[in-house]
Amino acid sequence: MVRRHEIQVLRRDKRSLVEIAEQVGVSTRSARRVAAEPAVTSLDGQAERERRRIGRPSKAEPYRAYIACQLLADPDVLAVELLRRAKHEGYAGAKSALYELVRELRPNKPPPVVRFEGLPGEFSQHDFGQVDVRYLDGRVERVHFFASRLKYSRWTQVKLVDDERVESLVRALVEHYAAWGGVPLRSVFDRPKTVATSWTKDAIEWNPTFAAVILELGAVVELCSPRRPEQKGSVENLVGWVKGSFFKQRRFVDRADLQQQLAEWHVDANTQRPSRATGVAPFVRLPDERARLRPLRVTPEMLALRIPLVVDPTGHVVHDTHPYSMPPEAIGLACTLWLYRDRVKLVAGRHIAEHPRKFAHREGSTLSEHRTKRVVAARGHRAKLYTKREHLLGLGTCAVQYLTEIVYRRENVWSRDVDELHDLLDIHGERAMRAAFAHCLEQRVFGHEYIAHHLTNPIAAIGVQQELFS
Repeated sequence: MVRRHEIQVLRRDKRSLVEIAEQVGVSTRSARRVAAEPAVTSLDGQAERERRRIGRPSKAEPYRAYIACQLLADPDVLAVELLRRAKHEGYAGAKSALYELVRELRPNKPPPVVRFEGLPGEFSQHDFGQVDVRYLDGRVERVHFFASRLKYSRWTQVKLVDDERVESLVRALVEHYAAWGGVPLRSVFDRPKTVATSWTKDAIEWNPTFAAVILELGAVVELCSPRRPEQKGSVENLVGWVKGSFFKQRRFVDRADLQQQLAEWHVDANTQRPSRATGVAPFVRLPDERARLRPLRVTPEMLALRIPLVVDPTGHVVHDTHPYSMPPEAIGLACTLWLYRDRVKLVAGRHIAEHPRKFAHREGSTLSEHRTKRVVAARGHRAKLYTKREHLLGLGTCAVQYLTEIVYRRENVWSRDVDELHDLLDIHGERAMRAAFAHCLEQRVFGHEYIAHHLTNPIAAIGVQQELFS
């Protein structure tokens, strides 16, 4: 009807039929016919089709009254039985037409509402959410959060997370368990890929990292059936309720202000505001809930994700672009990376190494004892030299630029600089060497002696280095 109206308006505007047909996307003949029809006064296409009697009438239509009487007498009668009865009355059409009529006439009985409520300590509900927050200065940030709620008491925990990956999920989950004082009997989730990678009616393929953490915690996970939100056991949708009662009710200066107001909201929602489902504030029911929670086996600080990897030919284990060193004897071995919040532990057979966790893109960690072993394992003087140089180049852009200058300025003796710089790396560590490379590069002084002087006397290094250079 909208297109018919458009044709008539364009025709009144003195447009040609060819132009109208091309613009609207119909034939010239259709444009001429529609332009000659009475003006369109309604956009209800279904009513217009019925008025014009467009379409072939169904062969089952004459049996409408008969089918309606049959359904009135027995609302649960099967459609195949109605087809048999209609054929005895003379119906000669196909079953699909009659089934469509039965579907239209059968009374729609909505299923009774089943509330999946929980007893104290029996169920908890968990879900990811995201919302676009506009700060007072006009900036817009997409904020991800993980929400958890105990079903019986309605005590709620919400944590802001960087993403919706499995590590964010399990760390937030354990923090919420710790805040509640234990683990409920069952933890109810939707079916995100961080929980289950695939599922069928008979089997669930769990995310291996998530499954390992759940096994360590001794928790039991229950997944909601698709499109059955009532199985979460709450009157309110958890994510929608958090958005409506916190994010959409408040204004924030910045991320820090959002965090502070979220802490205040936790107090208000859990201790002051009565729940619509129970009529009392969650803290009133929380003691009964905590009495039934099971002890938490792992604290948030000690939680480690176990990730299977392999020690590569360079003697490193790479996780999320971050290389962590292992001794050369472990090259090629299967390795388990224990990912803590602030550190990593690598276990490959009898070889164990611990590193501070790295977060900057491609930032790595190499232990000094591993560097020494790699140099010893290299065969021949040239191999050892280039292994040392590779260790130095791995310190970053400043190291690459500094060594490039040394190689070209000291073409015949740069190997001595590499030996000395590698010894300094073992003594002072990576951070101090990066700072020394950056400083000496800025001062345009090149040689291991300048790096050594800066490391041993960084305050007076500027003047002395200029004197050494002159």
